Amino acid sequence: MVGRVVVVTGASSGIGRASAERFASRGDRLVLAARGEDALLAVAARCRSAGAEVVTRVTDVTDRDAVRALADTAVDRFGGIDVWVDTAAVMAYGRFEDVPAPVFDRVVTTNLIGAANVAREALRVFRTRQRGTLILGSSLLSRIAVPYVGAYVSSKWGHRALARVLRQETRDAPDIHVCLVSPGSVNTPIYRSAANYAGRVGRPPPPVDASAKVAAAVVRLADRPRPERSVGLANGLIRFGFTAMPPVYDLLVGPLMRVGGLSREEVAGHDGNVFGPGPRHDDEGEWGRHWLRAVAVGAVAAGVGAAAVVARTRRRA
Repeated sequence: MVGRVVVVTGASSGIGRASAERFASRGDRLVLAARGEDALLAVAARCRSAGAEVVTRVTDVTDRDAVRALADTAVDRFGGIDVWVDTAAVMAYGRFEDVPAPVFDRVVTTNLIGAANVAREALRVFRTRQRGTLILGSSLLSRIAVPYVGAYVSSKWGHRALARVLRQETRDAPDIHVCLVSPGSVNTPIYRSAANYAGRVGRPPPPVDASAKVAAAVVRLADRPRPERSVGLANGLIRFGFTAMPPVYDLLVGPLMRVGGLSREEVAGHDGNVFGPGPRHDDEGEWGRHWLRAVAVGAVAAGVGAAAVVARTRRRA
């Protein structure tokens, strides 16, 4: 069977790589893009071994012309695009005042303006056939705020707003869909490859899901589009605490990030892979579920949720 045409930007590692491999296993035809050629070719080889037809193109999503050329490659080779998955993202750790302005700006440019560049080209192609699904790799951090990753949080809040606007503007085309996949912590290399001015290597706060779990959600969105799909056992509870009791949340989130979001491994300041591809990584990072820390963090979060319920009940009484 001839599958759909799927473009994946950010395909060289993590969720992008896992998504490409899952689409490949279904027989979809793939156009894979990332900044690092070696890692991209390795992913393409794995997808071809699964029987998929694959085209690769080295692409930086911050380059509008390169993203347009990527879209044209898909159209020229396969006649169109059915699904575009954008998971390209970078991160920087550190207090806002400690992160160099060029690093902060580049994180926002890659994550938000890069997504806009992708959306512009995806919609240009989708409009020609009045159908297509754009899936943007979002985050739980598009709905809450945490310290030490201010550029990433800022970019993801803008990311969610952009998706909402695009849904409003494509209401005239009911077969064009704009979707968000919003995971919590995921076991990918982004934490170690991030720029870092926090003094300690970052890590995903527990509980941590495998990138394959998020990839499964991506494929479900491609099959049955809906505005957003959240991935993460604790996401709802964390969002509730953030919304229901902001003072308590803000009091606790700093200590919890220092315990759960930063490792004990010290590191000198560096710009990571923010300005260019870093060393090649495996599709999974080095972070497990760390259930002991997850239980401790979850207990505190549950306490916040319980306190919020009590406070609301008292206000209504």
